[in-house]
Amino acid sequence: MAASLTLDDHPARDLAVEWAGHLRRDRRRSEHTIRAYLATAHRLIGFIGRHRGHAVDGALLASLDRGDLRGFLAERRGEGLANGSAARELSAIRNFLAYVAERRGTAGAPKVKGPRIKRGVPRPIAPDDIKAMTEDAAESAAEPWIAARDEAVLLLLYGAGLRIGEAMSLTGDILPIGDTMLVTGKRAKTRVVPILPPVRAAIEHYVALCPYGAASGEQLFRGARGGPLAAELIRRAVRAARVRLGLDDSATPHALRHSFATHLLGRGADLRSLQELLGHASLSSTQVYTGVDAAHLLDVYRNAHPRA
Repeated sequence: MAASLTLDDHPARDLAVEWAGHLRRDRRRSEHTIRAYLATAHRLIGFIGRHRGHAVDGALLASLDRGDLRGFLAERRGEGLANGSAARELSAIRNFLAYVAERRGTAGAPKVKGPRIKRGVPRPIAPDDIKAMTEDAAESAAEPWIAARDEAVLLLLYGAGLRIGEAMSLTGDILPIGDTMLVTGKRAKTRVVPILPPVRAAIEHYVALCPYGAASGEQLFRGARGGPLAAELIRRAVRAARVRLGLDDSATPHALRHSFATHLLGRGADLRSLQELLGHASLSSTQVYTGVDAAHLLDVYRNAHPRA
């Protein structure tokens, strides 16, 4: 019986589609994330159908235990899924089952420990390459005000350590810009970041050229038609500049934030101060940059020391 079941036989398939709509409408997740999460939900439903031997509905999903989820992850790992991808699948499953539980008024997903993920050391970009990439992205813009916009955004990422989402969420309320700026980060946590004169000048130059103004309460950075600027447009501009300049694929907008942290650490900043500047909830998130600095020093040693 189990072998004859298809995804269309499972009522839970409709729940997964509803959940995807919730992610799009209420959680504002990207289409890429929604597609990936929905595919994971469908895989889970198919696995449970084979595992239990009958159609999967909301009641069955709400009754899943740790063994069910471990079995699903074991099957996925057997298909060659790496630790990082397995952790993302587990995150999607938890989210989906939490949605099902909320709909049914039951408990959430069973607790399952995810795979251990070895955290990679972020790769900083050399200051000269950052300068070249920023200038190239600006020079390739369709209009002067868009060039000023892209330059201001990239300088905020490197000069103030902002996440790209934080830069996109800035409004006209930050104007006029002083020596510091209040930034709202993850979990609505706010922090004060210092603004260097070149960063302030770049933002002011953009505001002066922007045809849509910068009213209080409205998005500071605008798209070509006046709507809120999408982060993907900045990623696309950086990607094109990276290709033209022959830079490594690791030269991304988020790598500018990594570079901000790494270069500050290399100039003597302490981890606690860096934690505050980056808006990390935990010092352990900041400590990864000690590995970056050590790696940089080791490279210098190997390239310069006569006995290396």
